[in-house]
Amino acid sequence: MMGPQHALSGAATWLTGSWVAAQFFDYPQSATTIAVGSAVCAGAALLPDLDMSGKVTKGQGGSTVSRSFGVASLFVAEVIEKISVGVYTATKLSKDPDRHNGHRTLTHTLPFAALMGFGSIWLCTRYGRWAVIGILFFMFGFALRGLFDKWADRAGWVIVTLTSAAAAYFAFNFLPSENRGYPMIGLAVGVGCIVHLMGDIVTRAGVPILWPIPTGRRMWRMIGLPDTFAIEAGSKVETTVLRTAFTVISFVAGAGLLAPALLKRFDIEV
Repeated sequence: MMGPQHALSGAATWLTGSWVAAQFFDYPQSATTIAVGSAVCAGAALLPDLDMSGKVTKGQGGSTVSRSFGVASLFVAEVIEKISVGVYTATKLSKDPDRHNGHRTLTHTLPFAALMGFGSIWLCTRYGRWAVIGILFFMFGFALRGLFDKWADRAGWVIVTLTSAAAAYFAFNFLPSENRGYPMIGLAVGVGCIVHLMGDIVTRAGVPILWPIPTGRRMWRMIGLPDTFAIEAGSKVETTVLRTAFTVISFVAGAGLLAPALLKRFDIEV
């Protein structure tokens, strides 16, 4: 699945989950908290693709998320890709094919999603303000690249970086003062990574969702839908049907979250 659809699926999932929590579990959130969580989840839904490097010295290629902050993020993607292929090579079993790149390996696993989620909570709890702002900065930058891909391409990485920094600083100041929403931030990061895996699992290539559990002398078995039902990354089904569906879900869930507050504001009883 391509970057924009990954980001949209993350936002749609968080908004829908927030609506369900408010309706059925009596867990309301402020508009600011919902907006921040949605943006973080959208950004984290791109995070696993940091294993796809490009031409670092030329600032070209790579995944959507790898280009978020120009050459710097492309370099990080290059490092993560090399680590991923190294872990793959070191842990593969006899039936696993040889690989020369690490895309859809280490960062496309449930342990990675858990590490990102719990790691974010630990960083925020341990280091406080600047850790929160830092995580928001990166997630907002990824979200901008995914949700507003055409604008981000035109604006360039410098504007994306400055916008992300400003948004992260102001978002921090509006988060709940108690723990600054640490669990919410970590949960949004972890959920976003899992949403990414679910998005890639419906494509023909699949993801190693069972790793590190060996199956049939394979450690890195790619799990996905049968070819008859799987979608092709970048196809019309993805860019038109799925993108439209994620957009509609986001708007409907967002409207459901805002409706009670608006009705209360204007003293309308239902």
